[in-house]
Amino acid sequence: MLSRRLLLAHAAQLAAMGSLPVCGRTQAASADAPDYAPVLPGRVLRFPADHAAHPDFRTEWWYITGALDAPHEHIGFQFTLFRSRLIAPDWTPEQRANPLALQQLMFAHGAVSDARRGKILHAERAARVPLGAGFSRTDCDHFIGNWRIWREDAQPAGQPERFRIQVRDPQLAFDLTLALTQPRMLQGQGGYSQKGPDPRLSSYYVSLPQLAVSGTIRLPDATNSAPPIAARGRAWFDQEWSSEVLGDTGVGWDWIGINLDDGGALMAFQIRDAAGRAVYAHAALRDAAGRMTQYGADEVRFEPLRYWVSPRHGQGGARYPVAQRIRFGPHRIETAPVMDDQELITQRLGRVAYWEGLSRVSGTLQGRGYLEMTGYAGRLNL
Repeated sequence: MLSRRLLLAHAAQLAAMGSLPVCGRTQAASADAPDYAPVLPGRVLRFPADHAAHPDFRTEWWYITGALDAPHEHIGFQFTLFRSRLIAPDWTPEQRANPLALQQLMFAHGAVSDARRGKILHAERAARVPLGAGFSRTDCDHFIGNWRIWREDAQPAGQPERFRIQVRDPQLAFDLTLALTQPRMLQGQGGYSQKGPDPRLSSYYVSLPQLAVSGTIRLPDATNSAPPIAARGRAWFDQEWSSEVLGDTGVGWDWIGINLDDGGALMAFQIRDAAGRAVYAHAALRDAAGRMTQYGADEVRFEPLRYWVSPRHGQGGARYPVAQRIRFGPHRIETAPVMDDQELITQRLGRVAYWEGLSRVSGTLQGRGYLEMTGYAGRLNL
């Protein structure tokens, strides 16, 4: 959904380096404003073509989280690849038209939560296009160094559509195939997903839930010589692109993507203000038969049940509601993390702290997936 959404926080760091103009409010229209493509209702999303990059838009991400059943059911993984268009208001038309100008930045996060060992492993990458990173304009095939996500264009007869992700790092490594088991899930109005009261705060947003995962994963041992082991499970894949960021009052968000045990899929989010109140919220539920129900901002409520305090932020720390109750329409669910400490702190493009963790859901719906929380380690200075 949003997070990946951490692109917004990273964009603030880029702005400090003079690379990208960012503010906490919507971009005001002016003669010298960057010419990012707008997100408008009514656009028909087409696949697989729209799994390609959309470089005219300000930000984009390909985001995958998964819950494994093998090697054991207490392992979750995350892979997120971001693209950010770098245009400053004072660039000349010649600079903007120059094909050699470094106008696109890409960065990526990879993580594995291993609840049996009580550890979360994390790695990250960053590079400019085409200096070590690249993307396709026709299909899903995007990379930073030896980290890559792509769609297999030659599907065996009778086999489902498949994606591949590869992450190779001394901290962790995985090579996974993600096979579709059900149709894509267009969020919002046919993929037009509003993120705030102002309709300009919107994105194009598609989810691929209930992906069948197979492949290998390597979890380093004390000597970093552990061999890859077979992995299987279920994953959730989001792709989202937009040109606007959070509004004036948003300081963080809570988001879940849950593969339900009965074959359904649930996405829900809220954007919070400094007092912790919801600025905007939404939920989408698709049942196992494929029936989609959307819930508006006045029907969705997140309630903290239990907090975990991070020890990494000095006195006071960051206080994350790692267990939450979420109400939407007739449903009430509760989230429970497989382990409390699933906080990630990025360093490559500035220090950003967030909680992204494998969680179990119970209540009127049951399943596994990821809960993401940002803005609890201090306001995102956008």
